[in-house]
Amino acid sequence: MVRVLTAVPVTGPVATHGEGPVWHPSYRGVRWVDMLAGDVLELDGEVVRRTHVGTVAAAFRPRRGGGTVLADERGFVLLDADLRVERHLGDLWDDPGVRMNDGGCTPDGAFWCGSMAYDESTGAGALYRLAPDLTAGRILDGLTISNGFGVTPDGRRVHHVDTPTRRIDVFDLDAGPAARRPFVTLPDGPGFPDGLTVDAEGGVWVALWGGSAVHRYTADGVLDAVVELPVTQVTACTFAGPGLDRLYVTTSRQGLDPADQLLAGALFVVEPGVRGLPVVEFGG
Repeated sequence: MVRVLTAVPVTGPVATHGEGPVWHPSYRGVRWVDMLAGDVLELDGEVVRRTHVGTVAAAFRPRRGGGTVLADERGFVLLDADLRVERHLGDLWDDPGVRMNDGGCTPDGAFWCGSMAYDESTGAGALYRLAPDLTAGRILDGLTISNGFGVTPDGRRVHHVDTPTRRIDVFDLDAGPAARRPFVTLPDGPGFPDGLTVDAEGGVWVALWGGSAVHRYTADGVLDAVVELPVTQVTACTFAGPGLDRLYVTTSRQGLDPADQLLAGALFVVEPGVRGLPVVEFGG
């Protein structure tokens, strides 16, 4: 039986394109990005703190030694504990029509992030890996909207999304993403898979862009929970809090008439009945 849950807003519509939520014990509260504004947002009680970090703030993760690693428009940046730039690691490509989009870390301390074209051109995206020694390389070509990166509880496999395929794929870290295989294919209908997170039971929670929901699939790929939201453009989710027992969900109002969806761009929360996994930190 599929559980139906309802997420409630914890902020107003503070982001134009909210994405990439992350929680870490060193944060005041959950952090996320207003991606195309180039800002990192942080929930501090009832206050949302905003820090401008670049032209684009695509995705970020805490560093094991303190500070943050950020994927900006076309590469990676190291930030200090106050989100000030320490070091730009250089652009990975020259094409101004392509930007970074979403990513996450693996247990070896690497930070992975995928790209996409601003106009969503088919096959223009790729998946990149930043190693702890700060060397970066392109690992997989031919993606369109590289999205949703999450490691399984055993640390051996990664779930990844290329949004237009309507699939959540999985690959073994030993084999690499070229050997990815389908984990779940969403049926035709409202909503495309966007950002995702993995819980302590191996369940995959995926945001549905255009679908007003987050879906949970068991480790066997069976839909067993739906989180409903009052906005269509649901972008990503993460577990947060000392018990990792609250699921925070980001949303976007990009391209929408604000009068049509008053809460689009807000941060939402739900108690999912399962705990998440600690965020995997960058080793560099």
